[in-house]
Amino acid sequence: MAEPAASRVAWAGDYLRVEIETWPGIGEYEVIHKYDAVAVVPVTPDGDVVLVRQFRPAVRDDLLEVPAGLLDIDGEDALTCAERELFEETGYRGRGAAFLGGTYLSPGFTDEYMHLFWTWTDPEPDAEPEDGIEVVRLPLRRAVASAREGKVRNATSALALLLAAGVPSLRDVAASPP
Repeated sequence: MAEPAASRVAWAGDYLRVEIETWPGIGEYEVIHKYDAVAVVPVTPDGDVVLVRQFRPAVRDDLLEVPAGLLDIDGEDALTCAERELFEETGYRGRGAAFLGGTYLSPGFTDEYMHLFWTWTDPEPDAEPEDGIEVVRLPLRRAVASAREGKVRNATSALALLLAAGVPSLRDVAASPP
């Protein structure tokens, strides 16, 4: 893995750090280092996907998203984090999450990597959702169609939904007519 010739911390917060790196042939480059993250597409036995609507200050709007969160607990693996985030955000428990894939979210300026999963859930939640979160259930086929139409404005959520539509055990659920 390539490394910069020099690096200095310009700012550090609770979960991200901005460094000014010096690269041969490039010069100074601002890089945001952040915890990696997880996202999960939870599907109920009747084929609904469990989504969350929450206010995102950076875009000054509410977004409809798949449950997601940061890998910010020492020693916690991505799968365990996905199951924890699903329960914390929605009150639903996952039943055997499986890896969908992963992606760098914006490699032009950050090293954040997103691990994507899907899981079956119980029919109903075991707890209340996290404060500030509205749980929204949509038929998986409708959520996938919204992602294809550009109506899902969170890239992680759109990618996760599109990948889930290709999972053999979800393919029929995602393609079923209304």
